[in-house]
Amino acid sequence: MFRLLGILITVLYAIAAAVMVWPQFFRLEQTFPFAQLVAVRGAVLGGFLVIAVLSLLLLLARPIRGFAASLLIVSLLAAAATGAIGTMRGYGSGEMPDKTDASVRVLTWNTAGEAVSAESIAETILDQQVDVVTLPETAESVGERIAVMLREQGHPMWVHHVQFGDVDYGPQAWETTILISPELGDYSVIASSEDGSSNTSSVPSAVIMPVNGAGPTIVAVHAVAPRVDAMSRWQSDLAWIADQCPPGDFIIAGDFNATIDHLARLGVDGGDIGYCRDAAVRTGTGAMATWPADYPEFLGAPIDHVMASQNWDPTGSLVLDAQGSDHRALVVQLDPAG
Repeated sequence: MFRLLGILITVLYAIAAAVMVWPQFFRLEQTFPFAQLVAVRGAVLGGFLVIAVLSLLLLLARPIRGFAASLLIVSLLAAAATGAIGTMRGYGSGEMPDKTDASVRVLTWNTAGEAVSAESIAETILDQQVDVVTLPETAESVGERIAVMLREQGHPMWVHHVQFGDVDYGPQAWETTILISPELGDYSVIASSEDGSSNTSSVPSAVIMPVNGAGPTIVAVHAVAPRVDAMSRWQSDLAWIADQCPPGDFIIAGDFNATIDHLARLGVDGGDIGYCRDAAVRTGTGAMATWPADYPEFLGAPIDHVMASQNWDPTGSLVLDAQGSDHRALVVQLDPAG
């Protein structure tokens, strides 16, 4: 009887471990609670290792030695698979190649309102020689202060902005601010982003197109978080973001509130979401968490991304200190393909 129970528990544990390691195979990557678990692969890896250690201790008890050995084998296999996936995506600290005249550097940073000062953001833009900045949860007034500081340092940028609701001093989660270097040309936020007729569901994204049609379309995104009561809105937000990267010239950056795992069924023709590819994964920092910033980088969730269409080659990326926000910043370099 106890032997049969041990076999049953082992089989159930093996199935649960397989789902947690690769929920895409079971089409559960956007389903509660697997969506939440796979977001923190580092913590899941730690959990498998804890169970492995406990199984080792249970090996000392002869009556349950076979059961303990089975748990140990499953745990070690699951931990190895989880670690291998993270290694392929990149646990590196990142680095930047030299910037060329054709390079475009993109910074995305959920600043949690004014948890990060305008001065800190401007300093980061200057230090990293950034051309495109997407700032979820950042007011237009903050963007304007940043632009003034940058102009005084000889690095002018135009400010664009989208807001849901019209509440004075309302939560900055309802706002997204974008800065774009004039060297990329003149840009304008399309009307459907401003009036919300084509946008993410709860917090605003923005599609910014070049006025003269030359240059990449910039999409600054902010998807709702996958809370239990918001799963359907989260799924629709990710589908909307995927639609913003058809064939063409696109750069998408922001707080996706999703990891690469969650996007598994949204990529087309080698893309990670739509036709766009994740820059951090392709430059060795894709497993480094951007949220929450008070957790070690290998334990949290890499939910902030810069994606680009296939006419761009990601050549470098850095995950930067949060400086007060609950999100770390991500900066990447894109160079023309070929």
